[in-house]
Amino acid sequence: MDEACTPTFVGIDLAKASFDVCTLPGKQRVSLAYNAEGTQQLVDQLRGLTNCLIVMEATGGLERRLAADLVDAGFRVAVVNPRQVRDFAKGFGQLAKTDRIDAYVLAEFALHVQPRLWDKPPEKQTELEEFVTRRRQLLAMQTMESNRLATVTTKPNRKSILKILRLLKQQIAQLDAFIAKQIASDDDWRKKDELLQSVPGVGPATSAALIAELPELGKLNRQEVAALVGVAPFNRDSGKNTGKRRISGGRAVLRAALYMAAFNAGFNRRVANSSLKNFAQRLRNAGKAFKVVVTACIRKLLVVLNTMIKNNTPWNPKFLPVSP
Repeated sequence: MDEACTPTFVGIDLAKASFDVCTLPGKQRVSLAYNAEGTQQLVDQLRGLTNCLIVMEATGGLERRLAADLVDAGFRVAVVNPRQVRDFAKGFGQLAKTDRIDAYVLAEFALHVQPRLWDKPPEKQTELEEFVTRRRQLLAMQTMESNRLATVTTKPNRKSILKILRLLKQQIAQLDAFIAKQIASDDDWRKKDELLQSVPGVGPATSAALIAELPELGKLNRQEVAALVGVAPFNRDSGKNTGKRRISGGRAVLRAALYMAAFNAGFNRRVANSSLKNFAQRLRNAGKAFKVVVTACIRKLLVVLNTMIKNNTPWNPKFLPVSP
């Protein structure tokens, strides 16, 4: 093969202040500062390479700026699940873990797996996702402060916690208003929001999480969307032994958001979602554990929401039954 046409595979291991790069073939390595100057140095070094595939791990959003800059520069970029990469490393006996080694493992992962390319989200999508994430963080802090309030006995400490709780409540309300305004400003988001909230049990917070963090909703089939969120059961059979089906991977934050919606729709008497309630009751009558029932309800609800968005149809239990 012509050397000029040889594909190049690049692994990038990110940290807050720097990133390590490994390029295959050749196993060339470099460490650069994670700033505008370091990014430009990387682009300049990769510019002469042909058919270049760059792989980096999803690191809670730290990777987005570099991935976006590389896509804007014309490179193919894949952002992958860190657990997949770790399992891959163990598969070929690489147990040690340093930044340089991780960059090399990511380059090997790019070479052998060639994962799906990352699609740069629109700027508005990224902003909405950040606001939804921030709301989730504030709710977590609110829960922690509320738990602390139950344990303190001194008046100054109680006063301090109550003050923080008031501030958090105010901040959450402001975020809710801003998120609602952002969704209302986009015709596509507004329509999705109306469809999603037409389902009993799905409120503004769940709808906003789905719009911000699951843009694939309505674009995938039922198996794909369930696997993406992490509510698709996988077989664990060997020979004559049939193991328990278990869910694995996926987007945990979305499972948490859908958990409350599915719980309300399937178990809350005040929420009139008879289809999901009947489905949950059939599973309980069959002796299924509560966790299994809730997970199945999440999956069924997700499939229904996916179908509604795909077909642009509002909730109607007569036409969108939740079947076992």
